[in-house]
Amino acid sequence: MIKKAFILLTILFYAFSSSGQDTSIVYQNQAFTLSEVIVRNNFNIRSFIDYIKNDTTFYKAFRNLRVLSFSAYNDIRALDKKGKMVASHMSTTRQTRANNCRTMQVLEEKTTGDFYDDKGNYNYTTAEMYASLFFTKGSVCGETNIVKGINFSGKGKSGISKHKEQLKQLFFNPGTRIPGIPFIGNKIALFDEEVSKLYDFRIDQQDYMGTKCYVFTINPRADLSPGERSDIVIDKMTTWFNAKTLEITGRNYSLSYKAGVYDFDVDMEVELVKVGELLVPKVLRFNGTWDVIFKKKEHVFFTATLFDFKAPQ
Repeated sequence: MIKKAFILLTILFYAFSSSGQDTSIVYQNQAFTLSEVIVRNNFNIRSFIDYIKNDTTFYKAFRNLRVLSFSAYNDIRALDKKGKMVASHMSTTRQTRANNCRTMQVLEEKTTGDFYDDKGNYNYTTAEMYASLFFTKGSVCGETNIVKGINFSGKGKSGISKHKEQLKQLFFNPGTRIPGIPFIGNKIALFDEEVSKLYDFRIDQQDYMGTKCYVFTINPRADLSPGERSDIVIDKMTTWFNAKTLEITGRNYSLSYKAGVYDFDVDMEVELVKVGELLVPKVLRFNGTWDVIFKKKEHVFFTATLFDFKAPQ
């Protein structure tokens, strides 16, 4: 009887000590860590991983802005080395999409410092990038939100303009192979075998903005050598997927790299929302340092708040 009781206690001990612990699986030569709640719910891990690897909805959410009408509060601020604000732009804008074209009205605007140069051009690379995403100059026609077959090589551009276009794609489509970015190469293709071995992948479940979500987190491995650490571009990325629809509801990520043509160190937070059948960014927060050749080093943060979305007329 004592022996049976000892065996029972031993079984119970291991059962309780293993509960709450993470579980690791290997799928397609890549290791993933699963939280206890994911394992307990018999979640179809392999299908979810396949979905993540092929998902383009985050980038498409930004493309969807080209085919919708919406209003925006724009807050852009540039800081000096001591963190003092040296330039700013605050505005309210309204984009209208009609007859296959989009135009924009500036309803209110206030700028300070050297936000613009003497010719009215942007003095800051971040401001240029922001404008290309959320501002419309004149009338732009014939655009679509199709992402299949998109070429991220900066076709039609050259020199620093091409590099900035490629970096913009890096920021708003992180983890996807973007050929032609100098010195980075394939270091951002997170699911390529040579890149994935540098990272830890974790799947969990939690609420995000009141919605039950699956959470996919990517972090560089803690045991990387200095040489391996120098290949890291994505310092951290967390994505929340709606547990019912698997649509992305939010993503936070940090990117950094030092190269001859540019250095950057940026943090971004993006909240998304559904407008009819389309997923779009609702709030975008950016805090980053750029050092681009032929341009002065800059530290800029911005917040874009988008609202009052309407389908094309």
